[in-house]
Order: sequence, then C-alpha cells, then structure tokens
Amino acid sequence: MMQLNWGGKIILGLLGMLVGGPIGLGIGLFVGHMLDKGAAQVQNVRPQQAQVQKALFDTVFSIMGHLAKADGRVSEDEIAQARAVMDRMQLNEEQRREAIALFNRGKEADFPLDATVADFANTVKHRKQLILVLLEILLQVALADGQIDQAEEAILVRVAEGLGVPRAQFQQILNMLLAQAQFSGAGRAHRGGQGAAGPSRPSLGQAYQVLGVTESASNQEIKKAYRKLMSEHHPDKLAAKGVPEEMIRMATDKTAEISKAYDMIKDSRGFK
Repeated sequence: MMQLNWGGKIILGLLGMLVGGPIGLGIGLFVGHMLDKGAAQVQNVRPQQAQVQKALFDTVFSIMGHLAKADGRVSEDEIAQARAVMDRMQLNEEQRREAIALFNRGKEADFPLDATVADFANTVKHRKQLILVLLEILLQVALADGQIDQAEEAILVRVAEGLGVPRAQFQQILNMLLAQAQFSGAGRAHRGGQGAAGPSRPSLGQAYQVLGVTESASNQEIKKAYRKLMSEHHPDKLAAKGVPEEMIRMATDKTAEISKAYDMIKDSRGFK
C-alpha cells in the first residue's frame, strides 16, 4: 500500500483551525495536501535529473575518446583538448578521474558507439534541447583544431542519426559552430594585434553565419534567430532540462560571440 505524506496536511490543517475553526481546518488540509503533492513531484523529478546528467556526462566523454581515436591514434593535441574541456567545465578531481576513465573507454576498439547513443536517447526521451547540447559539445571538441576530418565527421553523423537529428540540421549546426569558431578566432587575433599590418577583424559575412542566417535575411528574421540562439543557451533553461552545471559552462561559452556577431550586424544595418 502506498504511504501518504501527512506532514503538510497536519501542520497547515492545525494552523487553519486556529485561524478559522472547522472551515479553516478544511482549507488548511486542502492547501497542505497540494503542497505535499508538489513536494512528492519534486522528489520524483530529482532522480530523473540525476540520471539525465549522468547519461550526458558519460556519453560526452566516452564519445570524445572515440573521436580522438578516429584516425587510428590519439595525439598529444587531442589529449590536450580533452584536458582543456575538463578545465572549462571546472571538474573536481573525482569528476576528472571519471571523465578520463570514460575517455579511455571510448578509445577502445570495441567501444559500442551506436549502443551508447541509443542508451542516451532512451534516457533523455528524445528531448531536443539535451540532444542539441550533446551534439554541440562534441562538435566543439572536434573543431578544437579548427577543422573536422572525415573520420570524425563520420562518427558525428552516426551520433546525429542515432539521435534522430536530420542530416540537414546536423550540417546547419556544424556550419554555425564553425563560423562561431572562426569569428571568435579572428576577434582574438585582432585584439592581439599580430602581424605587420595587423590581422583582419571578424567579417560581417562571418557574423551572419554565426547566427545561422544569410545576408539577405530581414531584420526581423535576424532578431528571431538571435533570440532563439540566446534562449537555447540560457543557463536556467539548460539546468531545467537536466544539463549538469559543468557542461552548462561550456555550452554557454559562445553566447558572448553570438552577441558580438548580432551587434556587428545591428551596427551595419542601423537597427536596434
């Protein structure tokens, strides 16, 4: 038999009786029942969120190791990239050890990529936001050296297909992230003032690509694309979907570049 939680009903019922007699008792019992019901729902949600967070963490680092081994060997640069991701996520020592173990598991020849992706999809129940977070983090890792080789792209396409993401949408995400990386890199180089004549600033064309729109897009379409990107990477929304805090830091890193690209487009068009 299911055990009922009477704590809230008793406390608020007694308070209601003190204030309003029998009628107050009834109101207090009803309000207390609703509070207990809400608390029970929250308790049920927490284990689900913990399960989703673990699934995302495990999937990211194991597939990261698989990507690193895509060309047959893991280079020092790829190991450094993995460590940089852990640093950006500000993992503690225990989390770092677990991430390294998952990374090493992903490097093994018998790593079950398709099964790992299927398990993740089953855990998150095809929640679009969590699926996009996974893809974006993996793409950012693959793009750490400024490009994605054929072996890496083949793995990422398999991941996207396993998650039910159409090839066209995957390519759009890839193009946007590549543009954001180039836009960010050009901005850093310009601020560094490298070269005799100084490097070029991020181009307006790159700014449009960062937002995933063309230069022929209307002002309204540009505003809509910007609001959508900023909403998708808002920390509160990501947390509510079950994204671990460590990964939220990484997933929201590029919002500054999105804002800079939007500001550049606004300035060129003269709208607010």
